[in-house]
Amino acid sequence: MSDHSDSQSVTMSDRPGSQSALRQVAASRLFLGATMAMFLSGLGASAAAPQIVLFLVKELGASLPLAGLYYLTSLAAPVAGYCVGRYSDRTGNRLGLFRMCAVAGFVGWAGLALATSVWMPFIIAIALLAVSGASASQIFAAVHDELIDKPGDANESVVAIIRMALTGGWIVGPVLGAWVAAAYGLRPMLWMTSICMLLQIAPLGTLNPTVKLKPASASEPAHHASLRAMLPLLTFTGLFVLVYTGEPVKYGFLLIYMEEHLKLSPAVRGAVIGIQPFIELLIMPFSIGLGRKLGNVWLMCLAAAMGVFANLCFALWPSAAGMFAGQILMGGVWGVFMVLGILVAQRLLPNAVGTASAIFMSSTALASALGGIAGGFGVAFLGLPNVFLLPALCAGIAVIGLAWMARTESFKVS
Repeated sequence: MSDHSDSQSVTMSDRPGSQSALRQVAASRLFLGATMAMFLSGLGASAAAPQIVLFLVKELGASLPLAGLYYLTSLAAPVAGYCVGRYSDRTGNRLGLFRMCAVAGFVGWAGLALATSVWMPFIIAIALLAVSGASASQIFAAVHDELIDKPGDANESVVAIIRMALTGGWIVGPVLGAWVAAAYGLRPMLWMTSICMLLQIAPLGTLNPTVKLKPASASEPAHHASLRAMLPLLTFTGLFVLVYTGEPVKYGFLLIYMEEHLKLSPAVRGAVIGIQPFIELLIMPFSIGLGRKLGNVWLMCLAAAMGVFANLCFALWPSAAGMFAGQILMGGVWGVFMVLGILVAQRLLPNAVGTASAIFMSSTALASALGGIAGGFGVAFLGLPNVFLLPALCAGIAVIGLAWMARTESFKVS
């Protein structure tokens, strides 16, 4: 049953566009709860992500090559995300599915913390953690459903605030996870992640707004997306994957390159890594306004071009200045993509936003797996720092594809 009192509380004036995004978030139990839930989700996931290989090696005795194969389990995430998203569009029960995914994450990370054999994390990741990855997409689908009934100038900024909370969690999480692992051990760190996954249910309480499904037509069932209807979304998501593949390459090899080849001090290396999320958060609030002026897809085309230059800095500018320049440019890339990406994805499949949100947000797992494979082969054949030419090439292809989308009338979304 929909929470009508919550829906009414969002409207603070006769014109929703007249209120600021912050006031909309503060006045709505759904938006505020979604913001808190996304922070907890990002915090928990990012605390464990950098420590997984170390856990497999130190606690379960896996070899480094075998531990590296763990990231291939993320290939299950897009499949699980699509299934959850499609069921969400069929039933309209966004937050019910969100809670199911959050519980799957709780059980999955708890299972990892209790694992005694090296095969267990692989099975758990495919069976449970792939499903838990769809929780964020259901939050954004629920937020979209609420906003679509109340058109306003600040609505896109509401999505940006919630997306910034997720990014904020990813900034704090690795630091907190490293501290907990060092002070208490890797298994307690995994328990912390498990608890964060469960706690994200709390801010939303018992809210369960259900989208009003359109009646089925003779040509197409309600909220069913055909492959042809999904083609623009799949094209856009594929281009996003090309841009994102640089991230696993960077996190896999940039620190090694700075330490072993450039001989940079630990303080400088930490500053290089830390500057990207700082720039990202600075740019995020302005992405909506810039997208309105330039067009969302054109702005993402420019951001992808920044990704090309960022990776060229890593590959061709062997100094601390080059590393900082590359990371600042990457902050610009994700300051744009992480806000506008979900908005564009939902507009490309407006009759099935649950499916659109799930496909787009689960694509980062696919990109991480593909980027890890490309980076492994790339560093073997090209070495450091030339391996960064591969993500530069991928981002360049994305620039061409996004420019084509922006110029093609049937793909216009802004």
